[in-house]
Amino acid sequence: MKNVVISGSGVFTPEERISNDELVQSFNQYVDNYNTEHAAAIAEGTITALEYSSSEFIEKASGIKSRYVLYKEGILDPAVMHPKLTRRGEDALPEMVEMAIVAAKQALAQANKTAADIDLIICAASNMQRPYPALSVELQQQLGATGYAFDMNVACSSATFAISNAVNAIRGGTAKTVLVVNPEFASPQVDYRNRDSHFIFGDVCTATVIEAEETCTSAQAFRILGMRLKTEFSNNIRCDLGYTEHCFDDTDPKVPFFKQQGRKVFKELLPIVADVILSEMAAQDLAPEQLKRLWLHQANINMNIFAARKILGREPLPEEAPLVLDTYANTASAGSIIAFHHYQQGLVAGDKAILCSFGAGYSVGCLVLEKC
Repeated sequence: MKNVVISGSGVFTPEERISNDELVQSFNQYVDNYNTEHAAAIAEGTITALEYSSSEFIEKASGIKSRYVLYKEGILDPAVMHPKLTRRGEDALPEMVEMAIVAAKQALAQANKTAADIDLIICAASNMQRPYPALSVELQQQLGATGYAFDMNVACSSATFAISNAVNAIRGGTAKTVLVVNPEFASPQVDYRNRDSHFIFGDVCTATVIEAEETCTSAQAFRILGMRLKTEFSNNIRCDLGYTEHCFDDTDPKVPFFKQQGRKVFKELLPIVADVILSEMAAQDLAPEQLKRLWLHQANINMNIFAARKILGREPLPEEAPLVLDTYANTASAGSIIAFHHYQQGLVAGDKAILCSFGAGYSVGCLVLEKC
């Protein structure tokens, strides 16, 4: 079977950033405004008063200290509480393609490739700005690549599922060199009026180049030894933003933002994650002590530590399971790729590692990697 490698990676990080303190100040002002406006109903008991958020609450619950966003304006305005976007015309690039171009060029440079080498582009993210034409095809045009392209979505596992598709395309002969991009423009799906989730997501884009080992000239390459994917349906992480929303005539419409049942997710999803990773390690005859790095989905610090502990059978060292949550927040499918891109220090040829994502679906994607 043909050996396939990740030969390059890249990350686009927005210029604008929001700290927990800024977010909390805005949220708490919204709470004051809401409670004042509904004071009579709150006194009657027909409406429940909203509670303040705090930076301490956010950091304890998630490990997040700040997040990057494409558009800061509006998010911190208590009267708006969402990113303020300007509608772009059909001839203008959507934000997700702009993000992807930057990350893609970084990944191509690291892989010693040009756009002319790419014959498949997969755009994989938790939400797409439009159903069609595919964002990946527009990116293909902008880069000057040939071949074919498609978009795909497996929520927060989109990146690892896309890399697995890339591997299969190369082994199946339908592509030689694949560019995978994960433009996570996540801030518009956040309900900034919800105390339990107003802090979770940030914006970012990651990219990886996948190719046969025989064509690889990169010094940063990682051989993909094994892949394991799993999905189980659950409503515990859900987002109903979609093109049909404007068609409903409900007297009590559902809020179409991201929402989750955090405790249920922790209890139900993490055993699936551990089982997928440990099963693939067993298939590769790989013992925990052989793992040098765990690049895990950056969802929540408590989930990451729990998963790492299950895999290693002990408390992980910070360098073994690096976190980017503190500065990037949850970046959906891009999180594990950010960690992979930024934390490869100290790995030498033959070192083994896990790249894993997990999220809504439920979905879990696990890759066993080896430094070339």
